[in-house]
Amino acid sequence: MSLFPPAVETLASRIVSQFTQRNLTVATAESCTGGLIAGALTEISGSSAVVDRGFVTYSNRAKVEMLGVDEKVLGSFGAVSRETALQMVAGALRRSGADLAVAVTGVAGPTGGSAEKPVGLVHIAARHRDGRLIHREMRYGDLGRDGIRMATVTTALEMLLDLAAKD
Repeated sequence: MSLFPPAVETLASRIVSQFTQRNLTVATAESCTGGLIAGALTEISGSSAVVDRGFVTYSNRAKVEMLGVDEKVLGSFGAVSRETALQMVAGALRRSGADLAVAVTGVAGPTGGSAEKPVGLVHIAARHRDGRLIHREMRYGDLGRDGIRMATVTTALEMLLDLAAKD
């Protein structure tokens, strides 16, 4: 029995299969998902050939210390921003040996939202070591904490597949 819904397990299986065949590796940098993306990937047998490492950077301090996110970016734009997601994904690549990385930062709720940054707002960035980048600002709405986190995992895995497909 998997810890993840069948759709997530299918996406993770596709990544492990395709990345293994193409000798690609991945790193994750996660805030609001708390390691669920890395967890979905490592749920798949054979993922050790693909998963380089995962950074769970829930606090701003962790984002700065582990990924090199600029404190000025956090101060100006906040943790839940395009700018922070881009710095997180760049840091994950810089501090790993991975070919691709994905980063997520958002408001999973039920608390913590505001008019400017409502519950369900998530920034996701996927980047290839060659510089190709995908960023998505997702507004999932209030699907509940579990729903927002799982929707984010799904989108992040889809973005990794999209980015790798362009090789």
